[in-house]
Amino acid sequence: MNHDALVSLLRRRLDDIVPGQADSLDLDDDFRDELDLDSMDVLKLVRALHEELKVDVPDTEVGRLRTLRDFASFLEARVG
Repeated sequence: MNHDALVSLLRRRLDDIVPGQADSLDLDDDFRDELDLDSMDVLKLVRALHEELKVDVPDTEVGRLRTLRDFASFLEARVG
């Protein structure tokens, strides 16, 4: 999966959590702040991505993945 496809996937999964808001995000926006996500919302996102991509996101990484660009790059490095 390429970077653009992963960004689209992230937008879809974020839209599942906060409908109608993810499309307005820029790649470098802090999506947690922009969408007012709490820790449970982020956990839902990580679980959904794990189910779909079979990629584990360690707790140590979750805190630093705050933009669509960073998260997509992280996933791209781990998806075959």
